[in-house]
Amino acid sequence: MRLLLIHQNLPGQYRHLLVHYGQQPGCQVVGLGEMKRLKENIRKPIPGVKLVGYETPPATSATTLPTLRTTEAAVQRGQVVLTALLRLKKAGFYPDVVYAHPGWGETLFLKDVFPRAKLVHFCEFYYHTTGQDFNFDPEFPNSADDVLRLRVRNFHHLMALEQADIGIAPTTWQKTRFPLTYQPKIEVIHDGVDTQAVTPDPDAFVQFPKKQLRLTRKDEVITFVSRNLEPYRGFHTFMRTLPELLKARPKAHVIIVGGNDVSYGRRLPKGTYREKYLAEIEGCYDASRVHFVGKLPYKTFLHVLQVSTAHIYLTYPFVLSWSMMEAMAAGCLVIGSKTPPVQEVIEDGKNGFLVDFFSSDELINAIHRVCEAPDRLQAIRDEARRTIIERYDLRMVCLPRQKEIIEAV
Repeated sequence: MRLLLIHQNLPGQYRHLLVHYGQQPGCQVVGLGEMKRLKENIRKPIPGVKLVGYETPPATSATTLPTLRTTEAAVQRGQVVLTALLRLKKAGFYPDVVYAHPGWGETLFLKDVFPRAKLVHFCEFYYHTTGQDFNFDPEFPNSADDVLRLRVRNFHHLMALEQADIGIAPTTWQKTRFPLTYQPKIEVIHDGVDTQAVTPDPDAFVQFPKKQLRLTRKDEVITFVSRNLEPYRGFHTFMRTLPELLKARPKAHVIIVGGNDVSYGRRLPKGTYREKYLAEIEGCYDASRVHFVGKLPYKTFLHVLQVSTAHIYLTYPFVLSWSMMEAMAAGCLVIGSKTPPVQEVIEDGKNGFLVDFFSSDELINAIHRVCEAPDRLQAIRDEARRTIIERYDLRMVCLPRQKEIIEAV
């Protein structure tokens, strides 16, 4: 089989597939991604995989209508990828199967180059003006112009869906966001969690040498993780709990993992969300017990999860973060927001707790409940890990199902 995997941020969701198929005799595997990101993301060669980079597309022109800028950017990226695909074809590579994330326009012209290739479409998200992230948070209202931009933003997604032979969505809720016409050809298969690598560890610790502080499972540790600290992942709600929470829990330490950029949603006119919400609570909390650690090496990130007493995961109705699933696999007691698709994974009181996204009081009460009786709630931690193993395990559940789809088409 000749397999082509395309993702602007390669390896993205395809790391395990690249590794697996790169090791299979008779498989010819090519990974195609944006060149500058390839260099950042993949430091070592993946055995059996040829990595090909495409140039960063040009920026959209200032004269383009605001409603069309996302579409223009998608077309520009599609054309840059087209050039890379033509090079592959000229070199004699004709894929049997292409598994691609089309969110940025990469697959717009794929079938024009490889009309016989079967296209597997990664169905991560489809935009709507109701029922999900758009206008979910009254603190950040959207305008009438935003409605127009969002509607047009689905143009290239619809073109990609029309070309796709089959789709894969990580959760049922994400599948239901797509038009009913296309849902019958979308399978629900999560990316998968490596539960052999992500496990509880009673001996884990997190060291802060400059503060002469070492935190273990015996300490009261509240953890919060987001790729970037922003409202889409409830950073503002969490920060506003800190003054009251730290007064109520005088021995608690808070570890906040994440960068200061913006992954989702709008940027502030000036400064970062971290600066904004720290200024809001300045002088009202014990800063010595709040530890911003930025983005961490994966092993250190796992140690943070392994020492957690209560792990907080809040999100708009949006794509589900890997970190929540990894937290459950690590045996964390996750306090999640009562939003989809979190509710698809966490059952309140059984394998975690659910709270209103906007309610600092509910969040504080849940954290207090967990910290008061961490040992008595061990059954919930065990059930959280069991949920991930039974439904989302990489090797036993998700990778076999992904392989089944790829090989079936």
